Amino acid sequence: QVQLVESGGGLVQAGGSLRLSCADSGRASLYYHMGWFRQAPGKERETVGVISRIGDTTYADNIKGRFTISRDYDKNMLYLQMNGLKPEDTAVYYCAASDFYVATMDGTKYRFWGQGTQVTVSS
Repeated sequence: QVQLVESGGGLVQAGGSLRLSCADSGRASLYYHMGWFRQAPGKERETVGVISRIGDTTYADNIKGRFTISRDYDKNMLYLQMNGLKPEDTAVYYCAASDFYVATMDGTKYRFWGQGTQVTVSS
């Protein structure tokens, strides 16, 4: 059973950094592709980036070069390092796990989701 819990959100000024964490208490996510997604008020959910079981990453164009996804297999943790934050990065951020055959950017292929953590970037 995959049980995901995000942490690390908060309020930060534009240009600042935050690191989000995602813990899986069930330890099953070791065998899954993982992704970070976000949803801003009034907007559709968008994919931030994904990381495969073996650590290959893919990012959305609008965050490429600013955000980095990593995973610690020993600690069963997923991370999202966010640098150069902009007000338009304000959203609730979610981690999710997928057993699809590839690490897809399609959020509908992710079966397990955390509860989300709020990130607010002030101008």
